[in-house]
Amino acid sequence: MSDHDRPGPGHHHGHDSVHPDWEMLGPDLERGAELYTPLYEQAASWLREAASGGVRRVLDIGSGPGVVSCLLARAFPDAEVVAVDATGALLERARDRAARLGLADRVHTQLAEVPDGLDALGGADLIWSSKALHHVGDQRAAVAALAGHLRPGGLLALAEGGLTPRFLPRDLGIGRPGLQSRLDAAGEEWFSEMRAALPDTVDETEDWPAFLADAGLRAPGTRSFLLDLPAPLSADARAYVVTTLSRAREMYGDRLDEDDRTALARLTDPEDAAGITRRPDAFFLSAQTVHTARA
Repeated sequence: MSDHDRPGPGHHHGHDSVHPDWEMLGPDLERGAELYTPLYEQAASWLREAASGGVRRVLDIGSGPGVVSCLLARAFPDAEVVAVDATGALLERARDRAARLGLADRVHTQLAEVPDGLDALGGADLIWSSKALHHVGDQRAAVAALAGHLRPGGLLALAEGGLTPRFLPRDLGIGRPGLQSRLDAAGEEWFSEMRAALPDTVDETEDWPAFLADAGLRAPGTRSFLLDLPAPLSADARAYVVTTLSRAREMYGDRLDEDDRTALARLTDPEDAAGITRRPDAFFLSAQTVHTARA
């Protein structure tokens, strides 16, 4: 349940597609993970049922600012949770959050690159990684590296895939209908180019259950979880959508036509009656798929 996410509406990255500025994105990543908390809590409950025996140690790989690390600590009250990330500023946020929530004695941090810097992590009964492995060139090898840290009977859970968030009606009343679909298409193009530019990237079908099986794991399971925030949205949710659309406009607005760029400008203008901040029909609907397997 990392707070890192793929590009597209609802997904945040810096301008360098291969090396995003995660430190700069820290506040947005934290706000986004907080918005997704109901979904993450559902997933944590499912993992608690799926985990066999006692869970004493949890690794959150690609933890970002630690929102989900703390949720996992609450879901597994007898476990040490290690938030693992390659950005020190995000781990600092994770430590601050754990301290605020009274979890500093059980939520720890480890600075490490995925997957090459994981040797010092040790074993775990549960390894969670969300939207982090798609930033690794060889995803199959990354899954195998994580599987190697599972204790006997341990569970590996990967949150990858699902449904791109929806928050706009088909016909906005401004510009051409179908803006969200065109944003999705532009985001997918951007994502494919980001993947192609990664070091040692491997172009293969993103079959996460197959990756888990190839890593020697057994008893696969897959489940998707829904986040449904109907209109009218809260102020926090509206702010998150505005930030998301603003970043999409900056990152791949040049893939859209002038009409769509104008519509995006109006949607992100807090003074425009047709903007997300003021319109009554903005909503937030998203699904996250989680793939699991056992050592």
